[in-house]
Amino acid sequence: QVRLVESGGGLVQPGGSLRLSCASSGSFFAIYTWGWYRQAPGKQRELVASLTEGTRNTNYDDAVKGRFTMSRDNTKNTVYLQMDSLSPEDTAVYYCNVDAKWSSTARRVFWGQGTQVTVSS
Repeated sequence: QVRLVESGGGLVQPGGSLRLSCASSGSFFAIYTWGWYRQAPGKQRELVASLTEGTRNTNYDDAVKGRFTMSRDNTKNTVYLQMDSLSPEDTAVYYCNVDAKWSSTARRVFWGQGTQVTVSS
């Protein structure tokens, strides 16, 4: 059974940094795309960054471009989101997901439970 677990959230002052981790467990038949999303109170969940498994190409929302960096360590089955120059507007619950096949015919998007990031002085 595939499972994603995020960690690394917390309280940080404006201008600070955090690194979120998303550890995956279980077996994948194929992986397509990893994503980091966030959802602020009263707002819809939005895509922050994505990473294509095969090419490792990354894409970022304009709001975080130049401040956030997404990466993957296959040896640890973990995806990271390095967040620098944080501002209060980055406060949200952050979720990771993966678009993958868990069998030769079954493909779906798996989600983690989320980790809270609060940027405040």
